[in-house]
Amino acid sequence: MKLIVGLGNPGAAYADTRHNAGWWLADALAARWHLPRFRREPPSLATGGPTPFGPVHVLKPHTFMNDSGLALQGLHPAEPGGPIDGLLVLVDDVALPVGYFRIRPGGSDGGHNGLKSVEAALGTQRYARLRIGVGPAPTDLDDLAEFMLAPMPAEERAAVTDLLPVMAEGVECWMSEGAERAMARFNRRVKPAEDAGDPGSDERTP
Repeated sequence: MKLIVGLGNPGAAYADTRHNAGWWLADALAARWHLPRFRREPPSLATGGPTPFGPVHVLKPHTFMNDSGLALQGLHPAEPGGPIDGLLVLVDDVALPVGYFRIRPGGSDGGHNGLKSVEAALGTQRYARLRIGVGPAPTDLDDLAEFMLAPMPAEERAAVTDLLPVMAEGVECWMSEGAERAMARFNRRVKPAEDAGDPGSDERTP
């Protein structure tokens, strides 16, 4: 059983914001695999079932971004700080430009409060994540939260939407062949300059 967790904020006011890119992909995966409608499994919305790539459980934490880890309490590595196999977190990343994504097997939270909460709940940084480009932010921005929580312009949202089928293929590759193979096949889509450095998220997001 694979567990896929899309990060975002509940409520109509946040539905079209950059911080909800993880929810967009979670919804796309559920539709692609013809899973049942998401149902309430506090503190998340959840669905799951069989797919051509094995059984899956898909969660959308309903706790607001900063408390995303509450949906994963009780899930821990076999050894302290060890990897958690079978978990993939879908998360927005302002350090990646719109139209790009990157799969990683682990890494730091990079300042992303949703990933901070997930790491605190799991007790490890060693879980796979798919980072969805929603940047770059304006260089003269005083408050990054305003940028992340404002509705995404239609053209940029369309660019992310157009990429959803390819990101879904990346998720399916991770399910069937693992993170390393998925990285080799799909991370070439990331601009080389953006793919350097920390193996985790480079994002600095509220």
